[in-house]
Amino acid sequence: MSSDKLSDVVYGYTANANSLEEQNHLLKEHVGKLRGEIERYKKSPLMICEILNTTPNNAVIKIPNGNQFYVEISTECEKLKPGDTVLVEQRNLVIVGKLNTQKNYNVDKFVIVEKPEISWKEIGGLRKQIEQIREVIELPLTKPEMFKKTGIQPPKGVLLYGQPGTGKTLVAKAVAAATNSTFIEIVASELVQKYIGEGAKLVSEIFQMAREKAPSIVFIDEIDALAAKRIDIGTSGEREVQRTFMQLLAEIDGFDSLGDVKIIASTNRKDILDPAILRPGRLERHIYFDLPTAEGKAEIFKIHTRKMTLKNVETPKIISQMEEFTGAEVRAACTEAGYYAIRNSRIHVTTEDFIKGVQRIKEREKEDQEYLTMFG
Repeated sequence: MSSDKLSDVVYGYTANANSLEEQNHLLKEHVGKLRGEIERYKKSPLMICEILNTTPNNAVIKIPNGNQFYVEISTECEKLKPGDTVLVEQRNLVIVGKLNTQKNYNVDKFVIVEKPEISWKEIGGLRKQIEQIREVIELPLTKPEMFKKTGIQPPKGVLLYGQPGTGKTLVAKAVAAATNSTFIEIVASELVQKYIGEGAKLVSEIFQMAREKAPSIVFIDEIDALAAKRIDIGTSGEREVQRTFMQLLAEIDGFDSLGDVKIIASTNRKDILDPAILRPGRLERHIYFDLPTAEGKAEIFKIHTRKMTLKNVETPKIISQMEEFTGAEVRAACTEAGYYAIRNSRIHVTTEDFIKGVQRIKEREKEDQEYLTMFG
């Protein structure tokens, strides 16, 4: 065999050997990965828990079924704080690590965040209430130095109470606009119903958002759903509401009276509120929203008809038909009057249209009452 042919044969064997060695290496690597996977599958799953409190080497955790345990923290675990989500070994509940997970809710989507553009001129029949809320909310936000020089502490928050449709939310938005504040609206009943198990965390994050977006006003609608007096707190649902309520009190207590975050709450049932939320240092100023007077209804009527095309409108006659009307019902009657004009192919609205609009609102109220009597 010639030297050239011998060289070719040797080169071929070497190439094959290298290829086989590379394949063998890849197979060993693959087998190692498979063994690792098998070992991983043999391990007991870790439990996801929540930290309630910590000491240097131990912590109080809440497991998924709601029970609480005082457990040890692994020396390799990073520093923990209350509210953290952790991985726990199931047999002895030792915390082995912190779990950095995204929350299953988004505070920005849960609350309504806006910069209202409602001016005081757009609100009628509430002069007394407007004066009071400007004293409690607007002045401390726009002129805090006056309070510092005088040496008084303004209320941290205010409670607006009265029946629905009397302008509570409207006034809250107007004071936010007047102070150029971010308006963060929470509906307490939704917080309680939809987020059992997460209420306290959400409250904490909402108020953190308020600090970040300051100056801001946190408006808590239907606060009686969260802050009502509770005699029996034996059920898990009631205990969760109580925890959420206690977190709300803690957040309010954490604010400075002359800070740039203010709390406004509203309710139709002040009589059932827990005294803890009403004591000095919390929602200590209470503003009552009554049904508007005849003069107030005339102001509201004027505001909601200023862009309408009117013809021979007798305002006193129309207002006299609006007994027991709220501001919202006055507005609704104006809208109904416009529809009556449109149905008759007219662009102008008459006294008769408004009278029909008032009657339609009364009929609607009667229908609602009959429905509640039947199914309530």
